[in-house]
Amino acid sequence: MANLPTTDSGVQECVILLHGLARTERAMSKLAAAIEKRGYHCINYSYPSTKADIPTLAEQAITAALSQCPNALTVHFVTHSMGGILVRQYLSQHTVRNLGRVVMLGPPNQGSEVVDTLRDMPGFQLINGPAGMQLGSDKMSVPNRLGPANFELGVIAGTRSINWILSTMLPKPDDGKVSVQSTKLEGMSDHISLPVTHPFMMNNRQAIAQTLHFLTYGEFSR
Repeated sequence: MANLPTTDSGVQECVILLHGLARTERAMSKLAAAIEKRGYHCINYSYPSTKADIPTLAEQAITAALSQCPNALTVHFVTHSMGGILVRQYLSQHTVRNLGRVVMLGPPNQGSEVVDTLRDMPGFQLINGPAGMQLGSDKMSVPNRLGPANFELGVIAGTRSINWILSTMLPKPDDGKVSVQSTKLEGMSDHISLPVTHPFMMNNRQAIAQTLHFLTYGEFSR
């Protein structure tokens, strides 16, 4: 597919990438390159995911990322794991005037039973920080308090795991961190499951292709 058209001033559509818990922008670099190749202006934003709670991270990271595409025709988001919860948190408090589409890869939209099981284990909070403690599957967890999507959302779930211990804590099918069911969110536009694992789904060719398809058409390719 040809690159996206730009205006005479060179203004493009912008895509903000947000990585997951305990990761950096390097985890999204392959996906970012594919998005840029398609002609979008890509902001692959790194934030200190283990240093603050979800509301604080969302406010700081997304405000800063949005400032890097001030003249964009449209602003899209592509997220991995907890990055999707940051977007939901931010959009629950703010209106992005030129918001486009959102693609979430492996988001714990209904929380994760892994957090329920391990949150009281020694070292869990030290490793995962305040935000990690907020990702349980109980009704009062942050993901379950944010409500349905009121934006154009496509969700990609994984069905393969490389962590069989964590998978025993999850309803099947799962990606080793999040169950397929937990990725779903009321109000989403489309949902697809792929044979990918949670840590590496953003590098999978099929997941990348489906992400680009949703950004372009507002639905996944079947």
